[in-house]
Amino acid sequence: MDQEPETEPRRIREGYLVKKGSMFNTWKPMWVVLSEDGIEFFKKKTDNSPKGMIPLKGSALTSPCQDFGKRMFVVKFTTSKQQDHFFQASHLEERDAWVKDFRKAIKCIEGGKRFSRKSTRKSIKLPSSINLGTLYLSMKDPEKGIREMKLEKDKKIFNHCFTGSCAIDWLLSNNSIRNRQEGLLLASALLNEGYFQPAGDASKNAAEGLAETSFLDHEDAFYYFADSGFFCEGNSSDDDAILGEEFRGTVIKQGCLLKQGHRRKNWKVRKFVLREDPAYIHYYDPAGGEEPLGAIHLRGCVVTAVEDNPNGKKHEVEGNLFEIITANEVHFLLQAATSAERTEWIKAIQIVSRTGK
Repeated sequence: MDQEPETEPRRIREGYLVKKGSMFNTWKPMWVVLSEDGIEFFKKKTDNSPKGMIPLKGSALTSPCQDFGKRMFVVKFTTSKQQDHFFQASHLEERDAWVKDFRKAIKCIEGGKRFSRKSTRKSIKLPSSINLGTLYLSMKDPEKGIREMKLEKDKKIFNHCFTGSCAIDWLLSNNSIRNRQEGLLLASALLNEGYFQPAGDASKNAAEGLAETSFLDHEDAFYYFADSGFFCEGNSSDDDAILGEEFRGTVIKQGCLLKQGHRRKNWKVRKFVLREDPAYIHYYDPAGGEEPLGAIHLRGCVVTAVEDNPNGKKHEVEGNLFEIITANEVHFLLQAATSAERTEWIKAIQIVSRTGK
């Protein structure tokens, strides 16, 4: 009887993540491919051979992983041989999307099932029947969510923040909890999962275990949403302080793109954060560093899709290219991971360039 030929494991998700080195404490962006049986990571998207592979069978996933202090959106894989692998996403929604597929792929391979995103099962919920991701989106809703405010304390001004008591009040008013004590447990879970971030000494000390609870139901305990436009101004040693008008805009879109250098014309992975009013896009080293490597003022810019790389070597970078030309005629050549992602970035930048100042 003829045996059916073995098929290659299907790719489930792929994109840029930052990975911690196995031997040295260095973090570098990698092109990561999740398949039905494992995770492969490549130095470049165009590479044919991976730098390594993590088998899913017998692996355990930890998310969020808080082993690295300020480094946010990290997940940890522990293999059946007790080897740890750490990956960092560029923002919260990206981490949650990867984690959802990671967990489902592990569950499928352990149960001998084929991965499928279509499922009749309801999403995994907390014992209190509350889905943190769904709750977070409701709390961020511009009309019905928690109102972000400008708060002042100790000669510092915290922008796009809310107080701990405001968060508990919102949970009560939306019937998410029965009492404030239950609200503390739920808010602490949101904090531990990285949806909330502490702003200011009181909330930071509590989050580090210097208070009875990690989340404070106080008027003078400040917090912000992980993907908000938070910044602090004033004479402060606060590590979150970001000064400058260009950082005040609301974050519209963020993620990793390839960027071509202006001098050497080489390509590097950069994390981009698009803000409106004022209209700026900042780019960062995705492996670390809170200060941007550069900024592009988008007011009056032109952004278009590009089919060929005019300055690079043949086959070095191909497909999904687009170019931003500023009002001062400075050119920035970028590459998205997919055609759909390129379209999303172009549309978002076009809107911000017209409406932002």
